[in-house]
This record gives sequence, structure tokens and C-alpha cells, in this order.
Amino acid sequence: MSFPREEVAATVATYVELRRKIDVGDEDSFGVLADLYTDDAVMIDAAWGRLEGRPAIDNWLVDSMVGLEDWHFPIEFTAIEGDHVIIKWTQVLPTKRADGTPYTQSAYSHLIYAGEGKFSYEEDSYNMMHVLEDLAESKWSPTKPMNIPPPNPDRNWAR
Repeated sequence: MSFPREEVAATVATYVELRRKIDVGDEDSFGVLADLYTDDAVMIDAAWGRLEGRPAIDNWLVDSMVGLEDWHFPIEFTAIEGDHVIIKWTQVLPTKRADGTPYTQSAYSHLIYAGEGKFSYEEDSYNMMHVLEDLAESKWSPTKPMNIPPPNPDRNWAR
């Protein structure tokens, strides 16, 4: 049984607004998103793998972004079907190509709404090879020493 569309849409609007604030610098870190996840939520990231529980997600939201303070992650659109939410977003590096366009990578998030303004699951999908190729070509350097994803992340994407 799905939650009312208005309830899901309101939480998605909160998520999108927080992401916008992060992107324009009105929020200090992605950590503010942690309040939108259940205590037992599961997060799957293409580089970092599976994270279980809100404390792990909270830490990851902060730790994974260290050194990427000059990147932007604008949301292009959202789609809601029952409790499932798709968010289409882009990673934008601060460096430019010879033609003046930024290095960008396409990405999607699949979230599952769990009620009470929280998500219980998120799976982020993006092409890590594309990211690595753009990093090499752009000669981008992190703003601070970065935290590196684990060498063998848990790839279990089960809910």
C-alpha cells in the first residue's frame, strides 16, 4: 500500500530544496539530508557501496563529499510512482573543457518513501568510469584531502 502522493511529493520537495541550498552554498554539507532517512535506511552508492542505518548514511553524506566542495549536483527532474521516487541529477566539476563547457556526469537516484517524511532506501547510479575519465582529463584537484571509497565495497543493492 502506497502513501498518499501529496505526502510523498512534500518530502521530495523538502529533499529537492535541501539539495538546492547545498548547491548554492546556503547549507554547509550534504549531512543535512540525513534527517530525511529512517533509522534503518539503506543507501547504495556506486563508489562507496552499501551503507546501512542512518548513522552510517549521515557519516557518508559528510565524508564522501570532503574535497568536492567546488562541485555542483543540480537536480534536473523528479518522478514519483507510488512510494518510488526517481531523481535525475548531474555532477558538475568546476573545471571547463576547451570549448568552455563544464565536465559533467549523468546520475540517477531511486528512493523509496517510508512515511513520516522519511526515505528507507536510496540507490544512486552513475558511471564511475566516466567520472574517473573526466577527473583525469580535467586535471581537477580536490579542495581538501579526500576520503577514498573502500577498495571492495559491498555491492548488495537489495532493499
